[in-house]
Amino acid sequence: MTIPAQFDAKTIESKWYDYWMKNNYFHSEPDHRTPYTIVIPPPNVTGVLHMGHMLNNTIQDVLIRRARLKGFNACWVPGTDHASIATEAKVVAKLKAEGINKNDLTREEFLKHAWEWTDKYGGTILEQLKKLGASCDWERTKFTMDPDMSASVIKSFVDLYNKGLIYRGYRMVNWDPEAKTTLSDEEVIYEEQQGKLFFLKYKIEGSEDFLTIATTRPETIFGDTAICINPNDERFTHLKGKKAIVPICGRVIPIIEDEYVDVEFGTGCLKVTPAHDMNDKTLGEKHNLEIVDIFNEDATLNSFGLHYQGKDRFVVRKEIEKELQEIGALAKTETHLNKVGTSERTKAVIEPRLSDQWFLKMEELVKPAIKSVLETGDIKLHPKRFENTYAHWLNNIRDWNISRQLWWGQQIPAYYYGDGKEDFVVAENIGDAVKLAQEKTSNSSLTASDLKQDVDALDTWFSSWLWPMSVFGGIMDPESPDFKYYYPTNDLVTGPDILFFWVARMIIAGYEYAGEKPFTNVYLTGLVRDKQRRKMSKSLGNSPDPLDLIDKFSADGVRVGLLLSASAGNDIMFDEELCSQGKAFSNKIWNAFKLIKGWEVSETIVQPESSKVAIEWYEAKLQQTLVDIEDNFEKYRISDSLMAIYKLVWDDFCSWFLEMIKPAYQQPIDSVTFAKAIEMLENNLKLLHPFMPFLTEEIWQLIAERTPEEALIVSTWPEVKPFDAKLIADFENSIEVISGIRTIRKDKNIPFKDAIELKGINSENVSTYFDSIITKLGNVSAFEYVSEKVDGALSFRVKSNEYFIPITGNIDVEAEIAKLTEELNYTKGFLKSVEAKLSNEKFVNGAPEKVLNLEKQKQADALAKIATIEQSLAGLK
Repeated sequence: MTIPAQFDAKTIESKWYDYWMKNNYFHSEPDHRTPYTIVIPPPNVTGVLHMGHMLNNTIQDVLIRRARLKGFNACWVPGTDHASIATEAKVVAKLKAEGINKNDLTREEFLKHAWEWTDKYGGTILEQLKKLGASCDWERTKFTMDPDMSASVIKSFVDLYNKGLIYRGYRMVNWDPEAKTTLSDEEVIYEEQQGKLFFLKYKIEGSEDFLTIATTRPETIFGDTAICINPNDERFTHLKGKKAIVPICGRVIPIIEDEYVDVEFGTGCLKVTPAHDMNDKTLGEKHNLEIVDIFNEDATLNSFGLHYQGKDRFVVRKEIEKELQEIGALAKTETHLNKVGTSERTKAVIEPRLSDQWFLKMEELVKPAIKSVLETGDIKLHPKRFENTYAHWLNNIRDWNISRQLWWGQQIPAYYYGDGKEDFVVAENIGDAVKLAQEKTSNSSLTASDLKQDVDALDTWFSSWLWPMSVFGGIMDPESPDFKYYYPTNDLVTGPDILFFWVARMIIAGYEYAGEKPFTNVYLTGLVRDKQRRKMSKSLGNSPDPLDLIDKFSADGVRVGLLLSASAGNDIMFDEELCSQGKAFSNKIWNAFKLIKGWEVSETIVQPESSKVAIEWYEAKLQQTLVDIEDNFEKYRISDSLMAIYKLVWDDFCSWFLEMIKPAYQQPIDSVTFAKAIEMLENNLKLLHPFMPFLTEEIWQLIAERTPEEALIVSTWPEVKPFDAKLIADFENSIEVISGIRTIRKDKNIPFKDAIELKGINSENVSTYFDSIITKLGNVSAFEYVSEKVDGALSFRVKSNEYFIPITGNIDVEAEIAKLTEELNYTKGFLKSVEAKLSNEKFVNGAPEKVLNLEKQKQADALAKIATIEQSLAGLK
């Protein structure tokens, strides 16, 4: 086969991916083998590949390709998430640009637009993953809105409702006024923001007195239904039982007493707005207060806002300050640092709002998930430190608000047959709903047209928490062969930011529906940041396009670049130089392959002793590295595994092994050594394949003609065998000897083509097994051990052993003596200046310890150098 001069990544990437797809290597069906399963964290259906996806999916591909090589039935299920809030927002924006208002459409009309959007833009990211080399089982691709996936979600809802775990409640919820939907507590991000504290004056009814109250939200006064004081606060004893008048709107409200009030905060009393604050709602229920909701769903004020009706809450905040000042109701303002809840998706400031919503009781459901991670260790988080975060969330869990005021998503399967809040039934389909409604009402004449389905959709996470089960049909059919074979899955690779949203909830669902864990290991990746430690984002312009990186550095180069610095859970300081390093590694491997294949092979010449020794050493070194690799994989140190292989290939294979066995210029190599070199190269390719699939498959196929059954992707991972650790240690000593020879050659300008003699005093009884290697790599014509120092020779030490290179005509002795004498005099002068400093009492007493130690080190280094030079001079004279 002709080997191209250059490694052409673009050509070979498409060639081998097409070949893998054509031969169906990625597809898995249940068989006699042990399964190894990963489910992809489903990206947003309308998403595109970013650096976080690159890292996450590269790690998954490494794990799945290695499992395939190790003989497991590897199954990596890809798919996408419908991402209800994000996708609906994009569709609404698209319609708006076309002059269409969502509110003017029926649900069916809107969903038609949503599906058109999804069909056009959905799945782009999965196609992009193919460029990375992702070996997903594409035949198993799932979308959370696929009919069978939606059916699983609906079945789950009905099941939990029938168990009494899902209920409908009128609760204070987190309202996103931009997406116009509720959010769960976990979807709210709290950020510190600089704002104002407004001190408002409320007139006491029937008097000229005022009560001053501090608030950060003056626009909510229209919803005030009480003022609360602490009954133990003597400052306000005179106000007990009285009423106050709300500024601007003139509403007369009671002054109530409750120890909830913090006498230290603000003025020691507070306004109570039950419709717009969680704590105020609790007070309102306790004291039976009126509830006045002043906001529309987009956070503009409604008719209760009087002349501010229709204006945004933040506009009103600015304008009302001026009006309060004009009527004398604003005592003062102060700057105030406040924690403000914002929507994780839209970044809008969250508005607490009372609303009828669907909730899932979590108190009992969460217990197996706590036990499996924090007590029994059935599920392991890597790194382990994330257990603290996991414990905090799950031990403080609240009921999950699972309804969303959206149309894109699974519609809640509750059907109303009357006007009352409890006039509903829950069923998987309209047919079952009609039967239930007939039974509940004892009205057999009820029909489907009499029922109206709840308009809300379910939270996206309520769909994806079933993912490891639903992709294998486990919710609809627990006896499904796929589900029984592939579940529980093995490893999950995801980001710590969704440890609660997704990971914990999948664990909860797994125990609830399958009675066992959904996976055994959770590998939590870090965030990809830039060199300045900033999170990568489009707005900062610091996030490179992954496809551009692949185009520039190759898929293998980018994979290596990312993984070399990707230790579990730690953020990655991404630099394109890492990808350049990955590309350079590809070239190094390619050139090593070309070198081997370029040798002429002889069947007649005898294998040199140096080659026999080199092979024994490299086989041991490979086994030692393999043990390290296995250990690192077991601990989910993927980066460390790659680094071990990187060093094995770059240093041990390319820099040492190939040099040891390389035939002399224009001479053939013996067939035994050549066969072993190919075997070692193939073992390297197997270890490299999970990390660099394209390059390794190309070289593998160029080494020899292979059938599809013999492709690298389905070959066998090297087997761990016993190895001689002493052999490896002995070679390290030989490396130092070779390095000593090379240093002298360089310093004395002795060309490598000129053979030299070498004599050694082996006082440490070091193994002489590698002497043939020293002889070859040092171009030594004769190597012998002596008992006495050799006069008139250049020398160097390796530990206690001393080595001598007798002087030949290649060295000008007089010139060398002159050079060493000059160096000796300079070093003695330098030592004198250092010792002068150290003998200066003022310097010694006044200098910092660090400076003093540095001078002492200079003194020791100079003394050692003088001794070496004097020894060399003695050998020359």
